[in-house]
Amino acid sequence: MTNQRALLRRFVSGREDLAGFGVAEFLDDGYTGRNLDRPGFQELIGSAGKVRCIVVKDLSRLGRNYVEVGNLLEQVFPFLGVRVISVNDGYDSAMLDGQTGGIDVAFKNLVYSLYSRDLSHKVKSAVETRMRRGEYIGPYGFFGYRKDPE
Repeated sequence: MTNQRALLRRFVSGREDLAGFGVAEFLDDGYTGRNLDRPGFQELIGSAGKVRCIVVKDLSRLGRNYVEVGNLLEQVFPFLGVRVISVNDGYDSAMLDGQTGGIDVAFKNLVYSLYSRDLSHKVKSAVETRMRRGEYIGPYGFFGYRKDPE
């Protein structure tokens, strides 16, 4: 998270077209990007009338559900007049001239979504395997289980 914030601060400070604007950070550390029901994201959406530009490291930081992110990029944010910049993806909605991001943006969003699902499945499978073997799975109860206080 620290590195992402530093990257974005450097990016914004080096852009004349973004100079003079206030900066607000909306963080969802510890929440999955597979849905938009995250406190920081909801706060961002609630500030929509005040936010003119959203800058993210890559589009997966906005969200990992390609349908929802596509809707945001193609419908919601243009309607609200909000510019979106994804630094690592080279995406800037101001450069689209009224068009959508195209197949490359849709494909990246799909890849982010599939990667997130695949990773989630692998982590759950590994934890379940360790649980079946009776191995230590961490300091917290997992999958609805409560850790024995003893």
